[in-house]
Amino acid sequence: MKTIRLRGFSCLVIWFLLAGVAQAQETADNADAPSPPKQAQQAKIDAADEETQALLAELSRLESNTRRLSAYNDELERVVTHQADLLERRESALDSANTMQESLPPLLRTLVQRLDHWVDSDLPFLQEKRKARVDNLEQMLVNPELDGAKRLDRVLSAWRTELNYGREMDAWRGMLDEQREVDFLRLGRVGFYYLTPNGHEGGVWRSEQNEWQPLNDDARRQVHKGLSIARDQRAPELLELPVSNALQNAGDPGADS
Repeated sequence: MKTIRLRGFSCLVIWFLLAGVAQAQETADNADAPSPPKQAQQAKIDAADEETQALLAELSRLESNTRRLSAYNDELERVVTHQADLLERRESALDSANTMQESLPPLLRTLVQRLDHWVDSDLPFLQEKRKARVDNLEQMLVNPELDGAKRLDRVLSAWRTELNYGREMDAWRGMLDEQREVDFLRLGRVGFYYLTPNGHEGGVWRSEQNEWQPLNDDARRQVHKGLSIARDQRAPELLELPVSNALQNAGDPGADS
C-alpha cells in the first residue's frame, strides 16, 4: 500500500510540473506576439515615416527651384546694376566736364532717343504713360526757358524711373487690346502677364514673338497669387511662371556694352 501511494504521488507531481511548463510556454508565446496597442503605434510610426519622406522630397524640389531662380535673379540684378553704374558715370563725367555747355545738348538728345527706343522695344506695360514721358522730354529740349542743369535733371529722372521698373513688382487693371478689361501683373522686366477678372483666361507676353500667349490652369493660378502679392493681400512666396524676356534682353537695349 505504501508503494502504491508513492507512485500515485509521483504521478501527481509530474503532472503539475508538465502543466507548469505548458503554462510558461504559453505565456512566453503570448509575450512575443505584438499587442493591439503596439500594432497601432507601429502603424502610426510607419505612416509618419512615409509622410516625412514625401515632405523631404517636396522640400528638395523647392530648394532646387529656389536656387535656379536665385541664380537667374542675380544675373538680372547685375544687368540693372550695370545700367545704374553707367548712369552715375555719365553724371560724374558731366559734372567734371569743362565743356559742359557745348556737349550737353547733343548728349541729352542722345539720352532721350535711347530712352524712346527702350520704351518701344521693352515689355508693352504702361505704354501711354511711358511714351508721354518721352514726348515731354523732347518738348523740354527745345524749351528756351529751361537751362542745361534743369534739362539734365529731368532726363536723368526719367531714366531712373525706367531703371526702377526692372526692380519692381506691379499690378493694375486696364484694357487688353481696347476690348477687354483685365488685371495685369508685371515682375520687373522678367515677366508680363494678364488675367481676366473671372480667372478663366490669362496670358504671358512673349517678347521674341511680340504677342500674348495663353497660360494653362496652373500658370493662371500662379498669376492670381502674384496679383495678390503685388497688392499686399498675400505674403510673398515663390511663383513658378514662364518668363517674357530672355536674360540678354532684360536690360537696356540702347546701353553701351
